[in-house]
Amino acid sequence: MAVLYKAYEIQRSLLSASSAMASMTADMLGDPRLPFSGFGPSQMMASALEVFAHAAAPRGKPAFGIRTIHVDGTTHAVRESTEIHRPFGDLKKFTHDGLPPDAPRLLIVAPMSGHYATLLRGTVERMLERCVVYITDWADAKYVPLAEGRFDLDDYIDYLVGFLEYIGPGAHMMAVCQPSVPAFAATAIMAANDHPCRPVTLTMMGGPIDTRESPTAVNDHAITKPYVWFKHNVITTVPVNYPGEGRQVYPGFVQLASFMSMNLGSHMMSHYSLFKHLVQGDGESAEATKTFYDEYRAVCDLPAEFYLQTVDVVFQRHALPKGEFVHRGQAVDLGAIHDTAILCIEGERDDISGIGQTKAALKVTPNVPEEMKQYLLAAEAGHYGIFNGSRWRTKIAPVVDAWIVRHEGRGKGRKLTAVA
Repeated sequence: MAVLYKAYEIQRSLLSASSAMASMTADMLGDPRLPFSGFGPSQMMASALEVFAHAAAPRGKPAFGIRTIHVDGTTHAVRESTEIHRPFGDLKKFTHDGLPPDAPRLLIVAPMSGHYATLLRGTVERMLERCVVYITDWADAKYVPLAEGRFDLDDYIDYLVGFLEYIGPGAHMMAVCQPSVPAFAATAIMAANDHPCRPVTLTMMGGPIDTRESPTAVNDHAITKPYVWFKHNVITTVPVNYPGEGRQVYPGFVQLASFMSMNLGSHMMSHYSLFKHLVQGDGESAEATKTFYDEYRAVCDLPAEFYLQTVDVVFQRHALPKGEFVHRGQAVDLGAIHDTAILCIEGERDDISGIGQTKAALKVTPNVPEEMKQYLLAAEAGHYGIFNGSRWRTKIAPVVDAWIVRHEGRGKGRKLTAVA
């Protein structure tokens, strides 16, 4: 695998040069000062080169770039800040002047799954209408020096507890996809300790709480191969040209290749549609496709210990729903959760987390009253549709808003003095 990373770096450098050349040629063919620009073969060639240039271009970490937000017909400037900086992930905060002083505070837990937290830009933007939004901004492991130590599932949970302590009592938490498991575990640990900063509500969206329910191709891949296969076949060492030189990682480019291969036909059709939009001069549609793939193809590396522990504990041993999940040597008791309201959201067409996998959280929390549990199956929504796009904004987010408002007052009596 170390050779694979080096080969990838060489390929990336070559494609970067090719992308620049293709982009320059496309611009030249489309230059209105040239007599043949914009007609017949020239237009088609320019469009084809632009598609290639976009597909081959190198991508770094995107910015959230949320400058303004429109609420009830009024535009507000958005303030973004980094509240906590830690080696493997920061805590970012988004707010605006249109929010009342007592607006709900929401921690959105972004996946550490190969994409940056900016994949949830649409999630942040929509929830920011009514909440002060915090989000976990996980680091690219290849930029974290070895001297900063390891980062595994236990550390992930500790980070969440620390972030909730910073936000303070009465906060809400939303976990999107993979972090549903550590967010659920963190809630249970804090509840068992009567921690005043345990979340008032926990919303889990498309999360693998119990992957024995409606297993998908992703789940099957994780259980058809032994743990050692993943250790020896998908883990590699960060090369010398990065700050994280020598760190063991699961490379983001491997994750991206896996996801794209699952729906290769649809990705090819998307790029063909991009080509047609460019030929037809439909710049708006072309830009929308480009924007999606700019985000989708921006990937980062995961710490090997976190990835391998997740494969083992979540996908192979199903430790959390079976009551066998352990954090820092202590068993995690989901029965300790008693006053955190739980909302589980799934997509009808989710091909990553199957129907019932997130809903399983409602079965394994016997001490949460039924009136503090809710389930939403989002009709016709795929995995990304439950937290991004029109269905998220108009059908799903209003349910989350109402859930938060319904339970907002219950955490206000908790005091930080209860923290040991």
